[in-house]
Amino acid sequence: MNRKRVSGLLAVVCMTAAFSACVQTGDGTSNAGVPPAMTSGKTGSQSDDNLAIAVRRALDKAPGFNVAGVFVRARDGAVILSGTVHSAEQIRQAEQIARTVPGVLVVVNKLTLWHGGNG
Repeated sequence: MNRKRVSGLLAVVCMTAAFSACVQTGDGTSNAGVPPAMTSGKTGSQSDDNLAIAVRRALDKAPGFNVAGVFVRARDGAVILSGTVHSAEQIRQAEQIARTVPGVLVVVNKLTLWHGGNG
């Protein structure tokens, strides 16, 4: 290969790598270098969505737990709980329930107490 071709090929590789590093998901987190999950042949985002749905269903099935103000996100086995609940006990309960769902590796609990309000 001549020097111009190698130089051009190197430039394309660098631009592709830089572009890949800038690609982001809708939630603002980068996908660069993160392989898709290898479960059931689904892409990472599909299995992440399925995990989030499974956690939300588990929360919804818990007696006395109001899941209405709870948001669940998942990525590569890490689950983030956010939103509001009506008691400190529900904050702890949500984390415990999420940890029992198959596929959950880590739980980040960002739930807060709902204080009511008029707007």
